Amino acid sequence: MEPSLKDSIYLQRERLAQILHEPLAQLAGKCVQVWGDRAGLDEVLRNGFCSIPHRTFLYCLGTDGIQISDNVAATGLVSEHFGRDRSSRPYMKEAVPSWGFLLSDAYISLYARRPSITALQVVRSESQGVVGYLGADFDLRNLPLTAELYEEPSYWRQLKGDPAIRGGVFQQSRVESPLDRSLDQSLSILDELLTQRGVFQCQVHFSSSQATVWTVNDPLRYRLLDHEALSDPDVCLVYPQTPYPADATIPQQCVGPILLALRSLRLTDETFYLRMSSINLFNGMVSVTFSCDGSHYMRYDEFLAKSHSFWFGTGN
Repeated sequence: MEPSLKDSIYLQRERLAQILHEPLAQLAGKCVQVWGDRAGLDEVLRNGFCSIPHRTFLYCLGTDGIQISDNVAATGLVSEHFGRDRSSRPYMKEAVPSWGFLLSDAYISLYARRPSITALQVVRSESQGVVGYLGADFDLRNLPLTAELYEEPSYWRQLKGDPAIRGGVFQQSRVESPLDRSLDQSLSILDELLTQRGVFQCQVHFSSSQATVWTVNDPLRYRLLDHEALSDPDVCLVYPQTPYPADATIPQQCVGPILLALRSLRLTDETFYLRMSSINLFNGMVSVTFSCDGSHYMRYDEFLAKSHSFWFGTGN
């Protein structure tokens, strides 16, 4: 089963915690010896700064969230943070696990306004128990990438859109667009572009009569085709003939049936009709967005298996 986005984030955070836990625990043991002494804490944090990988700031907090040391940075002490009340910050609202180490969820830093993470290590005294926390702030830009790039899942997902549009869906009906008037020809042109001319992704906006396409020979830039281009076979002349990608997930012979299914979803019902769709040959995904502003994302084979009753009725 493909990992979800949350699973991928969890694995990344778990690996970061493994890197950070032990050096923070060792530094916390040194802090307890001078706990409550601002100058002593600053000195310990300065001496231990390089032992914490990828850190931006180190500091100490009381159990009430009030900072009892200066911020220690690569450039030295940042004294204006002494006495700062951090109790309302996101990382202070998370429960520290029983083993005394917390790696917070990512948040937007208050001053730099950048995605950040904070690690909190409990500081314990033999005589007093928990006396506070050693805090370490990390800028996400400085952290190592310990996981592979997240891969988009291929299972069916349905997303709701603008509730104002959904609420008025029965007060509207499809208005024939210029693309609708030449739909068969336009879909034939898109078929040619996808199967013979190097286009690997297209977004078709049926209501506004336009399509946006990306090609394998220039994948970082999109091309915009208006309804005149979409109805003119000559447009194929400016897209060089390109072999169908061997590593495409969508088989070449399935592109035509997908486009025919989109035609049906556009024209079958005057109230619930297709407004926009996208096809990605490598993801193997088809997305459809309807007049109610609801969107579906699913694998090409699942999309082709869906009958009219699924989209316009109650069954599969």
